[in-house]
Amino acid sequence: MRRRRPATYSALGLVGRGLTHRDWPRAWRSHDLRDAYDVVVIGAGVHGLAAAYYLAANHGVRNVAVLDKGYLGGGGSGRNTAIIRSNYLTPEGVRFYDRSVRLYERLAAELNFNVMFSQRGHLTLAHNDGSLRTMRWRAEVNRLEGVQSEVIGPAEIARLVPFMDVSADTRYPILGALYHPPGGTVRHDAVNWGYARGADALGVQIHQNTEVVGIDVRDGRVRGVQTNRGYVSTPTVVSCTAGWSSLVAALAGVRLPVSTHPLQAAVTEPVKMFLETVVVSGTLHVYVSQTDRGELVFGASTDPYPSYSTRGSLEFTEELAGHVLELMPSIAKLRLLRQWAGLCDMTPDFSPIMGATPVEGFLVDGGWGTYGFKAGPVSGEAMAELVASGRTPELIAAFGLDRFAEGRLVGEKGAAAVGH
Repeated sequence: MRRRRPATYSALGLVGRGLTHRDWPRAWRSHDLRDAYDVVVIGAGVHGLAAAYYLAANHGVRNVAVLDKGYLGGGGSGRNTAIIRSNYLTPEGVRFYDRSVRLYERLAAELNFNVMFSQRGHLTLAHNDGSLRTMRWRAEVNRLEGVQSEVIGPAEIARLVPFMDVSADTRYPILGALYHPPGGTVRHDAVNWGYARGADALGVQIHQNTEVVGIDVRDGRVRGVQTNRGYVSTPTVVSCTAGWSSLVAALAGVRLPVSTHPLQAAVTEPVKMFLETVVVSGTLHVYVSQTDRGELVFGASTDPYPSYSTRGSLEFTEELAGHVLELMPSIAKLRLLRQWAGLCDMTPDFSPIMGATPVEGFLVDGGWGTYGFKAGPVSGEAMAELVASGRTPELIAAFGLDRFAEGRLVGEKGAAAVGH
């Protein structure tokens, strides 16, 4: 099956349209809501858009609607810090995220859209013996799964990040770090837009401002969804929401073991590039990277209380600044420009929930905690395969909802407590 690619233009054509601001085609179209679809995807973030794209591209399933109560990429997919990595702790997690990294590596070429994936390396710092043991454990698991990771010492850390304070007389001395060269950052809105344009070109319909207010379940299976724009008949509903996954699942009578917590982040004024790698400290609960425009992007762990608030707090800013300056005292005079928060659905074992539910035709892709964006491509690919074939791909078999009742947890807290 030949895929229809989005339109391309010559350099002269691009310059002409840029000067006149005329004749630009829409990246994705608006549609009237049909009465019926083969598949309804709830959530127009990276997971929902990727699932719809791969359904059409890999399996020829094109009568698909992606519904979002807001605008495309306006949830967690637009509120994250866009860090990509695969240096997880469990073999299942490492294999899963490694596939996502490989999809990200070729995504710009496949979608004909520059997603600005920069594999600049990823450092997870160890400040005590326990953390250092965990880093060595992760490095061994990574290598066994064919993922490039190694534990390095303070001298090598100083070479990679010259502005890092690696002296022994600090409050939190840096004993070593897990260095993961394939890790890096991506432009999150570009990923959303690229998948949306690609899905639209293949016939998928994207409906913004279309809220699902009910899921019609009769005789144990899905029959359709009720939206603020009317009823839609469908045999398959895929929930790809972040922050609201438990509420959407409840519409189908499915209970998910998740709690929703805010995750706050902040960005500084732009400065000359000096930080090549992503730096994470689980002990200090902070991570930092620098964008191509020069801003420093900071984040921390989730707030310790469940909430649906996406407002920033002074407590976060104060704690973040103090901990970042423990690592890089020389950036003290940088000004924060803004801060924001996203919503994270946390599971008991810090791993996602993917696959079938007790309601036939209702599938879940959620519970991503603080690491959902990096999994967007592989999740979309796997969920598309599940919908099209009716069989759970081996790559996501460990993440089924039934694992909580059966005690088959996939413990990722050691690699996801700070989440980046």
